Amino acid sequence: MTSVARTGMSEGFVSCGACGLLSRPAGAEEPGECPRCGETLEFRRRDAIQRTWALVITAGICYLPANILPVVRTTTLTSEETDTIISGVVHLYATGSWYLALILLIASVMIPLAKLSALAYLLITVQRGAVRNNRERARLYRLMEIIGRWSMVDVFAATFAVGLVRLQPLMSVAPQPGVLFFSGVVILTIIAAESFDPRLIWDSSQGKQETND
Repeated sequence: MTSVARTGMSEGFVSCGACGLLSRPAGAEEPGECPRCGETLEFRRRDAIQRTWALVITAGICYLPANILPVVRTTTLTSEETDTIISGVVHLYATGSWYLALILLIASVMIPLAKLSALAYLLITVQRGAVRNNRERARLYRLMEIIGRWSMVDVFAATFAVGLVRLQPLMSVAPQPGVLFFSGVVILTIIAAESFDPRLIWDSSQGKQETND
């Protein structure tokens, strides 16, 4: 005997996107508002897949210049150098700060790429109507949400470091165009994760059940 995955919508309920409360909708077309927090209820986010794809593709386009273009320019009395994210990682590792190099590599290169790959995987499996690994895909989405809360940490740290170095009389550090593209990747992936509707993961299982019935 196989267990059947049931969705709240199939049972006549709608979940609040803000507080998560499961409640009865006011009507079939207009679910109304959440009785707990007052948020407008939606059975499913409109055009969630199209909007998320647009954001993911745009973030993917920004990802390449974010890692190729220089992000900072360091000026001293005798020299002027520009660094990309990768060259910064190499420089930190070469000077013995391997732990900072690892943090920069994970936060600035690996995490954005992992989020883009994860979102693309979720979108493709939802569009193909995949019915397997629903729990794992839902956990993957929740993990992305947790990581997304810390996505701007390295941007804030770099901005803070630039401010501190600027106080030095013999050295200054100025941001370069790569910072804009990197910030764009971070912001777009955060918005993309919010635009995706994780309830779509379970709809394929429900649709297959109804077809079999």
